[in-house]
Amino acid sequence: MQLVIFLEELSAKALLQELLPRLLPDHITLCFIVFEGKQDLEKQLSKKLKAWTVPDCRFIVLRDQDAGNCLIIKERLLDLCREGGRNDVLVRIACRELESWFLGDLAAVATAMNASGAATQQNRRKYRNPDALGNPLQELSRLAPTYQKVAGSRALGKVMAVDPHHNLSHSFNVFLNGIRRILEKE
Repeated sequence: MQLVIFLEELSAKALLQELLPRLLPDHITLCFIVFEGKQDLEKQLSKKLKAWTVPDCRFIVLRDQDAGNCLIIKERLLDLCREGGRNDVLVRIACRELESWFLGDLAAVATAMNASGAATQQNRRKYRNPDALGNPLQELSRLAPTYQKVAGSRALGKVMAVDPHHNLSHSFNVFLNGIRRILEKE
């Protein structure tokens, strides 16, 4: 089986290329389709799905929430998937941004970004619900000044826990649980 993952940005690919192989069985292959932002993803998604002819694939769409309404974004993406002839696509929204997922595992930030003080911040009220932070990128940059989107995502993907009890980002855990459900159906 192949997991085909549609992404709005390269940093998400960098993260998932490192993270998912630690979660997936060896016989599952990964294919990443990276778009040039969320508008490009939404513009091309149904066409890409309609044209896909490789058998035994499961599809995942991951997009940042940014300032939008999570439910409206997800429904719009599901509509595009249905237009592409696919009713079984797993659509997940990173609330607010991919960096929220990193802020949910500050021990990984401390390790990957050599930001020794970051892990001690995890129990502060501010970081207990990283999906609610208004500007996760700014928060992450403050805790880990060396963070750069693609290289930082790759480094974090190598050390982030895949245990849903270890990450405080609800949207990260929903993403992982969705992948686990796909694997259970296999």
